[in-house]
Parts: sequence; C-alpha cells; structure tokens
Amino acid sequence: MGLGGISIWQLLIILVIVLLLFGTKRLKSIGSDLGNAVKGFRSAMSDPDKEAEEEAKRLEEPPAANRAATPDPAARTATPDPAAKAEPRDKV
Repeated sequence: MGLGGISIWQLLIILVIVLLLFGTKRLKSIGSDLGNAVKGFRSAMSDPDKEAEEEAKRLEEPPAANRAATPDPAARTATPDPAAKAEPRDKV
C-alpha cells in the first residue's frame, strides 16, 4: 500500500495519462509558471518588511529636492527686528 490506499502502480498510470494528455512541453511550462508564482509569492511576503525599513529611512532624511531648497543654517542672516515689521498704530 502506498499513500492513502494508492499504490505505486496506480500513481504511475496516472502519471502516464497526465503526460499523454498534456505533453512534456506543456507540463514544463506549467511547472515553470508554478515556480515563478511561488517565487513571486515569497518575494511579496518579504516585501512588507523591506518597505517598512525603506519608509523609515525615507522619513528620516528629507528628499534631495528639499535639501537643495533648504538654506544653509550658517548662511542665514540675523533675525529681523520685530519692531521694524510692526504696523504703525493709530494714535487716539
């Protein structure tokens, strides 16, 4: 007795029937498609971990466009006098 009441001879007969129905080229392409699907599934399952790490890195450092637009702190001038910007008040 083999697997669950199926003998080796019955498995061989099923294998021969499958080969006759589909052919070796078709079975090879089905096998490669199945392998690619499993590989894609595995990479998709590991991607959330990688995406979380990349998201954390991206949030920590500003993008290159913002770094160029942000002035250098050493190049800043002294803060302007707040009284110079104040609007004149009407005298009552």
